[in-house]
Amino acid sequence: MFSRCVAVAQTTPVKGDVAANVEEHLSLAKLAVDEGADIALFPELSLTGYELALGESLAFEENDARLAALVDLAERSGTRLVVGAPIRIEQKLYVGAFIILPDRSIEIYTKHRLGTFPSSSVCDSLTGEIPPPEPNHFQAGDRNPLIPFNETVAAIAICADIGRPEHPQRAAERQANLYLASMFVIPSDFAGDTAKLARYAEQYQMTVALANYGGPSGGLTSAGRSGIWSPTGKLLVQLEEAGSGVAVVRESPDKLHVRAIMRK
Repeated sequence: MFSRCVAVAQTTPVKGDVAANVEEHLSLAKLAVDEGADIALFPELSLTGYELALGESLAFEENDARLAALVDLAERSGTRLVVGAPIRIEQKLYVGAFIILPDRSIEIYTKHRLGTFPSSSVCDSLTGEIPPPEPNHFQAGDRNPLIPFNETVAAIAICADIGRPEHPQRAAERQANLYLASMFVIPSDFAGDTAKLARYAEQYQMTVALANYGGPSGGLTSAGRSGIWSPTGKLLVQLEEAGSGVAVVRESPDKLHVRAIMRK
């Protein structure tokens, strides 16, 4: 059995304030590093918040200078960081994830299936309005790099991607044994989405990780409760509904260590 340490970070984004959100990412990433994390996963659009209308004005380029401090941290620590942002590629805007590697290289995953909130989302809305459909602002993407490290192969999903069973299936077919779900999950969707993730973990014998917001964004409340499931579908660790923090699972040949760290 191999050794690895996986962390999920639960953020409380500041609307459109990339600098403040980068600082929170650095703080949470350092908590993960202190726990020995090989990889730390952040939520969907974590660097801007789930602010679809701001995607164009806040869009990141492929080698964006605003990532510099995160790149430096990945290099110093040896920890891989997966962070969410609106990303402009060849004049098209995507919901993306930057994969920041310890050698200072950056890869990009782009969300394959764009989301629309159902009418039930009104129950979770802070403003009484449903966010516009993601296709109003973004293109569906097809970038899908794997992240190999130690004896791990990690695959990424962004939120609505998990709604297509073929997505985790293809990850498993590509030998992934870690499935990283970068998401913004509202309370009314939480039970259904986490049931899917637990089922995928058991079906494909993959560790599955969920990173969610711990505070409101885009006019909606968040369900929080970021967590990690074992390859048997057992929930190993979970954060609270509100607040920021990191959840960590460290696996070794003779021991399983889990820890949840909340910052109020």
